[in-house]
Amino acid sequence: MRAHHAFDPQRFMTPGTHPEDGYGRFLQSQLREEDAAVFVAEQQGAVIGYLFAALEPISWKDLRAACGFIHDIAVDEAGRRSGVATALMAAAVDWLRSRGAPRVVLGTAEQNAAAQRLFEKLGFRRTMIEMTRELS
Repeated sequence: MRAHHAFDPQRFMTPGTHPEDGYGRFLQSQLREEDAAVFVAEQQGAVIGYLFAALEPISWKDLRAACGFIHDIAVDEAGRRSGVATALMAAAVDWLRSRGAPRVVLGTAEQNAAAQRLFEKLGFRRTMIEMTRELS
């Protein structure tokens, strides 16, 4: 949340002082959903990364067929470039495939070149570009 806000403070929610509390509650609520999953990477008992994925129904507003969706992935700085994100993505893709998802869709901040390189390495292609205009 902080990274996205730093990329574009007008587009992304202000993280406040303890965004982990609110986002943690949200992720906990998703654990109760049959079509959602949270994958966690640990190192020496400490969480160093997570991925939130879900099956999404057809969306006429997005002109998108039903699919698997990677909503969020984050890896602690210390765990980057060590295969953690790749392992989380593999687990999520396997989970989505086992539930019948025909494809996986995700979004990434335009400024997040490292994530884009990873996703492209994992076989993702660019499909949509989000554009934002402030009204006030």
